[in-house]
Amino acid sequence: MAAEQFQALRTYLNSQVLGQPEFTEGLLIAILADGHLLVEGPPGLAKTRAVNALAMGLEGSFHRIQFTPDLLPADVTGTDIYRPETGEFVFQKGPLFHNIILADEINRAPAKVQSALLEAMAERQITVGQTTYPLPPLFMVLATQNPLEQEGTYPLPEAQLDRFLMQLNLDYPAADTELDILRLNRGEQLHGQLQMPKPLSQQDIFSARTQVLEIYMDETVENYLVQLVIATREPAHYDEALARWISYGASPRATIALDRCARARAWLDGRDFVTPDDIQQVYAHVLRHRIILSYQAEADGVTPDHVLKTLLQEVPTP
Repeated sequence: MAAEQFQALRTYLNSQVLGQPEFTEGLLIAILADGHLLVEGPPGLAKTRAVNALAMGLEGSFHRIQFTPDLLPADVTGTDIYRPETGEFVFQKGPLFHNIILADEINRAPAKVQSALLEAMAERQITVGQTTYPLPPLFMVLATQNPLEQEGTYPLPEAQLDRFLMQLNLDYPAADTELDILRLNRGEQLHGQLQMPKPLSQQDIFSARTQVLEIYMDETVENYLVQLVIATREPAHYDEALARWISYGASPRATIALDRCARARAWLDGRDFVTPDDIQQVYAHVLRHRIILSYQAEADGVTPDHVLKTLLQEVPTP
């Protein structure tokens, strides 16, 4: 039952966010794998629209935070409010206490805000003063950042980047898709456009997550998954150029994330086992923000995606 509901939600998202099937699949994988998602792309590619559509398809609360350079930690976590009638301080919850958080232009916030968000993402809790408050069981941060502007932005620290399950890079749609977007924006009914399905309950989501963890993965596929991550730390075993390009490889958290995402993708496709193709399809999304390239790579114009594509070709597939 949960699988059918997720498929219905997937179809609905694809009818609302045209030409971005990898993005909509990534949203559902993040929900199933209980992780956070970082989305990078130019303005106007329906990032906010997609998150709004996802939030409407789930039973839970949604809040959008517009990150700015003058944002304070209390603006996202909440703060203690003094009540003069009782003479006591009462904690006023901030927007992080919702189920789905859209952190818009996350790289515009200063370090103190990033630190508060990091605790929420990593520990599923926030600390204000001497008190720690747990966040809801269903909690997911969907962060966006604009790669075109550098002024007024703060690069995300590696420790925080590592907390994101995946990073999805969006690009402009094709001409025929853009024509459909134009018609959809005018309010025209498109062929294949669907009504919103019944929202998924939180219990359905938790049940689906349990099923995802039970997906079978053969030992040879497990070893292949681990070798793909190890290759980012020991690239000299595969290619001398890779050794010059990679300064630091991915952490064990990447191995765990790759495992969860591959299982979630198999479950979404209606299978009870993971194939090497599942791992390959999510490999770049899981690792592109976790590897640190050298100055030589930047000088050569090498991107993380190029490095990961090369590794996929070098590591033998079972």
